[in-house]
Amino acid sequence: MAFDTLKTNKLRSGLTVLGIVIGVTTVILISSVINGLNNRVAEWVDSLGSNVIWVYHMPIIGVRPTAEQLMRKKLTMDDVVALRSLPHVVAVDGSLQHVKRQFRVGDVDVKYNGKKVAGTILNGSTAQIADVMNLTLLQGRMFNDDEDIRAAHVCVLGHDTAEDLFGGQSAIGKEVSIETGLYTVIGVADKQKQAFGGGKNRADNQVFFPLGTFHALHPEDKDLWISVKYDDPKSKALVQEEVRELLRIRRKVRVELPDDFEIFGPDSISRLWDQLTAGLVIFMIAVSSVGLMVGGVGVMNIMLVSVTERTREIGIRKALGATKQTILTQFTTEAVALCSLGGVLGVLLGAILTGIVRLLPIGLPASLSTIWVLVGFGVSSAIGLIFGIYPAWKAANLDPIEALRYE
Repeated sequence: MAFDTLKTNKLRSGLTVLGIVIGVTTVILISSVINGLNNRVAEWVDSLGSNVIWVYHMPIIGVRPTAEQLMRKKLTMDDVVALRSLPHVVAVDGSLQHVKRQFRVGDVDVKYNGKKVAGTILNGSTAQIADVMNLTLLQGRMFNDDEDIRAAHVCVLGHDTAEDLFGGQSAIGKEVSIETGLYTVIGVADKQKQAFGGGKNRADNQVFFPLGTFHALHPEDKDLWISVKYDDPKSKALVQEEVRELLRIRRKVRVELPDDFEIFGPDSISRLWDQLTAGLVIFMIAVSSVGLMVGGVGVMNIMLVSVTERTREIGIRKALGATKQTILTQFTTEAVALCSLGGVLGVLLGAILTGIVRLLPIGLPASLSTIWVLVGFGVSSAIGLIFGIYPAWKAANLDPIEALRYE
């Protein structure tokens, strides 16, 4: 008797829980995408290293630079050399990039034997870049300080750049044409991790030059980016303070004035991502709440109709000794069962859509979250309890004599 509403009114019950299904599906799908992206970003941040900090002349993560920040004096190679003398510092690299200013994407073609790779990023670095970035080479070697000093025409290709130009052949010793010059390939980098899936990683389509070579090729690019690797993650606060103190002295910043440079690390990226996903979670809750509320109202409506249709049945049961508690439990159980069924269907549909999203060309790294699956199902059951209480109370308080007279 407890599930008469479900059995005798299958179509009506299905339409009633449609809002519950949509709400729970929304929760599962969006939370799966967020969970997958969180995992991917965490892996990418870990790949950057837990003992690395970056220094730049203005903030670029999570804020829009002010006019004053944009006009700040650039960092220099002398700053890089000075930072290498700090006690806990293992390696310091100074890097420059040549990209399109507006979108920060590659702007150069790399050519070899009739083949061309477009949109390549040009990167000028010191020989310590491999130590700072944990850069792994598939072929060859990294350039050295001597090649940097004499601006040698050598380069290291990114993974995709080398693959598109040379396929399965060795790139070492080959000369590639970049803008106005020929450069001998001395190394090929392994694939680098990226924060988001889908398509090729633009960091794998770049060419690494010695900094002196890069200066000769693009002397107009002067926004030096400094990467500092230190000995122990526990020394982070100390290293940051030492870097700050040294740069303030070198840049002649007065005691009462704030820093005219920015120091940040991988945790800054994590904090920014957490802020972005917090907005997505709020959006998910808002969208799913609409479906759940519509579903809850629908459940209350169908239960009230059910009480009306079964008034005589309730009267008979009361005449035979059924208590208010028994009637209340029966109708509340039906409402919870109805919404729980919607929750189960929503979880299943959300899981199917998560799998589809992972197979799409955009390649979003969606991953089911156990916590949100339990939350989705739990909320759907709670909706049944909340919106089923009033119809159940109404049924339990029917006068048995009036109920038996009902036609």
